[in-house]
Amino acid sequence: MRSREAKAYSVESGLTGWTPYFRGRCGVLGDVDADVVAAAAGFFPVATVRKAWERGAGLPTATAVTRYADVAQGFGRRKLDGFAESARLADLLQRVVDGGPVVAAPLFAGWRAVPLPEDDRARVIQLAHVVRELRGGLHIVAVLASGLNPLEAVLSGRSALLLDGEPNAEYFGWPRPYPEVTDDVRRRRDDAERLTDALMAPAFAPLGTTGADELVTLLQKAERAVFG
Repeated sequence: MRSREAKAYSVESGLTGWTPYFRGRCGVLGDVDADVVAAAAGFFPVATVRKAWERGAGLPTATAVTRYADVAQGFGRRKLDGFAESARLADLLQRVVDGGPVVAAPLFAGWRAVPLPEDDRARVIQLAHVVRELRGGLHIVAVLASGLNPLEAVLSGRSALLLDGEPNAEYFGWPRPYPEVTDDVRRRRDDAERLTDALMAPAFAPLGTTGADELVTLLQKAERAVFG
């Protein structure tokens, strides 16, 4: 999402800020009202989502999804070049995707229907994105079930940009002042993480213990290839 491929997508589309992210990631929902996008994204204030979504209205959602997939695929081809086990990793990820539930995970359902590339390296990253969307949808369920609201979850967690607490909430567009993150909020956050893991577990069941261990090992290798 912060790669050179993503930046090129932003330049080519003429979209800035959160707009290329929401139009690309959430375009699988179709030409819907911004409230629908906010419902699926979960952790962003509706005002942030609406501003970004409507600003990109000139870019058809189908085109945005294709370009977003192109970004993931291009990143995979570049970063996993020389990663000899891409085909096996893609196969294991595909089995997780095929076994994932679509209930309460609309972005996962939408992205699972997006065609995959033939190139194994590109397929790994797109499938990893699809698995991420499964966890994201189930995490929203777990957060709410644990008694947290989206802002509390953001304040007590960490984003992909490694921002903590208030800087993270500010980045997401939540207006100040922010509520205090109490010990109770932290406990509920821990509960939400455990529940998310439990909700995700059935998707990995088709792999069995051996396949799951292999998936973890290959993901660790791929992570070193990408970020090492």
